[in-house]
Amino acid sequence: MLEELHGAQRKHWQSVYTAHPEMYGWRPSEPARYAAEVFSASRAGSVLELGAGHGRDSLHFAREGFPVHATDFSGTALDRLRAQASHEGVAEQVRTTVHDARDPLPLPDASVDGVFAHMLLCMALSTQEIRAVVAEVERVLRPRGTLVYTVRNTSDAHYGVGTTHGDDIYEHGGFAVHFFSRELVDDLARGWRLREVHSFSEGELPRRLWRITQTTPRHPRPAS
Repeated sequence: MLEELHGAQRKHWQSVYTAHPEMYGWRPSEPARYAAEVFSASRAGSVLELGAGHGRDSLHFAREGFPVHATDFSGTALDRLRAQASHEGVAEQVRTTVHDARDPLPLPDASVDGVFAHMLLCMALSTQEIRAVVAEVERVLRPRGTLVYTVRNTSDAHYGVGTTHGDDIYEHGGFAVHFFSRELVDDLARGWRLREVHSFSEGELPRRLWRITQTTPRHPRPAS
């Protein structure tokens, strides 16, 4: 059931980005502005963005001087990102890869300093798949590396509305969302240093989200 939903969501986002290639504009999100400050304070040398879309936030990181690796399952969106990066003169700072979040990350162990994901983890992913994504993020982050991610949570007005797919996933208006409970946030932070869970609102309705900041341990965990 979730496999079919994921395929439908992929087609949906691809068609959305084809019809509206700059649907979110080029101004960075507030979470990306915050993340850039956090990465800068920790002297991060490289940033990975998961679910980058057409790249408004990846471009912000590049403008701030970070080498950025942007991933998304929409090749159409990443084509637009590369074109805009070239237009702004930051193409050398930006690398893109078409990538399904359910697959292992195409990066070596301990190879990046910061990871950013704005609402990627609350897409049509099961809890098990979300745990796997976070485990992959921990694998590619260097010791004391930082993950900043945002998710819609169970206080959102769309929680429980529309078509249910189980596992706190609801589809409304063609978009499927996995709404996060605080218990899930805490579960994903086990073994990390959970630095902050910040509540904020965004867009129409408005959407209710959390911005989570967590840091990997001083030393990497031994391989299991």
